[in-house]
Amino acid sequence: MNLRQIEVFRAIMITGSVSDAARLLHVSAPAVSRVLSHAESQLSFPLFERIKGRLHPTEEARRLHHEIELVYRGVQRIDRLTHELAERRHGMLSIVTSPSIGHVLIPLAIARFNEKFPSVRVHFHCLNYQLLKEHLLSRQSQIGVSILPVDHPSLSTTPIARGRLLCICPRRHPLAARASVTPRDLQPYPLITYPPDTPFGARIERLFAKANEILKVAMEVGSPQNACSLIHAGAGIALVDEFSLQAWPNAGFAVMPVSDAPDIVADLVCLRSEPLSPAAASFVKEFNGVLAERGLEPPAVL
Repeated sequence: MNLRQIEVFRAIMITGSVSDAARLLHVSAPAVSRVLSHAESQLSFPLFERIKGRLHPTEEARRLHHEIELVYRGVQRIDRLTHELAERRHGMLSIVTSPSIGHVLIPLAIARFNEKFPSVRVHFHCLNYQLLKEHLLSRQSQIGVSILPVDHPSLSTTPIARGRLLCICPRRHPLAARASVTPRDLQPYPLITYPPDTPFGARIERLFAKANEILKVAMEVGSPQNACSLIHAGAGIALVDEFSLQAWPNAGFAVMPVSDAPDIVADLVCLRSEPLSPAAASFVKEFNGVLAERGLEPPAVL
């Protein structure tokens, strides 16, 4: 099937009739019928059965339509990408981040960037780890910020921020008066935590395993932001990253560092083969300013 035959076949599958397909394609109904007839002749099997004036797809047509839709979705992705690349050349900045960084810190930097460069169009998305990496590799985004190590030969990473693992609990809780806590201190109190197959959940499990303590679970939630909401409402204890707490400046809970817990390092991620655009470099400068004000700069050894 050539491209015109595929286009006509898809239009008939979508609309259900030759006349409606013709209107969709802005051509005459006889022209659609001729293309369909020629396609079926070349294929040596029918694509539609004619029953009471209507076209009903055969089993072969249904299987063919499934594959054609996959191709069309790929074409649509290419179309979106070409528009984004054109916009990027004329002032577009696309940013993807981990949700914890994206709640407050990235928006603050975007606001400052927008004040200085109002003509640059900004695309900003909070994505999970896998999607963040895919957006960068497919050039849908120019820069990313991730609190998880991004390991791929086509991507370069630069430490840009450092945060701590923190314990949060209601202010009347027995732990609230402590200057810091350890996994042993948390043993009497089951935690609000995260699924073990998530990166943050696995981080907490490793912390307890290293301390030879058992992690007792009271609830599982999807993110540190969910945990903050629950603790703010007075429910339980949780471990969260310092980046997420930027969204809770006046929260109704106590906050304590977790002793001997490894720092949580956020990386700036971009394609290794391409230098940062002037817009991206300017945004990174604003972001570094926000991080410095919040005391979240990376340590000098990184």
